[in-house]
Amino acid sequence: MKIIAIGRNYAEHAKELNNPVPGVPVIFMKPDTALLRENKPFYHPDFSEDIHHEIEVVLKISKEGKNISEKFAPNYFEEIALGVDFTARDIQARHKEKGLPWELAKSFDNSAPVSVFVPKSKFADLKNLNFRLDVNGQTRQQGNTSYMLFSFEYIIAFVSKYFTLKKGDLIFTGTPAGVAKVNIGDRLEGYLEDEKMLDFYVK
Repeated sequence: MKIIAIGRNYAEHAKELNNPVPGVPVIFMKPDTALLRENKPFYHPDFSEDIHHEIEVVLKISKEGKNISEKFAPNYFEEIALGVDFTARDIQARHKEKGLPWELAKSFDNSAPVSVFVPKSKFADLKNLNFRLDVNGQTRQQGNTSYMLFSFEYIIAFVSKYFTLKKGDLIFTGTPAGVAKVNIGDRLEGYLEDEKMLDFYVK
């Protein structure tokens, strides 16, 4: 199982970090040791002083595929979830300055909390999904999939040109604006439409 993540897929998020809006998907990966399930607490690592939350819709690949066309991409996932892409922003900034890869900032242990998966058939329109992240009871990030630069189908088609997608692979599809630092003691609650999917603490 691999975790594939899409960076800068919401224009306002790219702008808030002073990044250019991409013309093609920005791809990075996380190892399976990044997964954090069952709303277990996230233990703030001591190697960073600036861990940011990034709430995202996550796709679970349901069957193997390579060079998938956009037309058939919906056949390759049946379930979706909410996830958080935790990012060590201080480490990322240093690496970006030197043109170095992002793995130390993005791929550390437990950097990818994921909720339970629910059938995509629960939702009337995957291209108009509301989701949000509340921190200590205050809404911090709010997004809608209609604002994605690259759709679920385009992402699956694009990624599958380079990597064979296998059953169980996860795709984090990008975060809206509003990313910010988390602190020990924070409570993070993630909602997909009106359903609470994530509820965990930073320790």
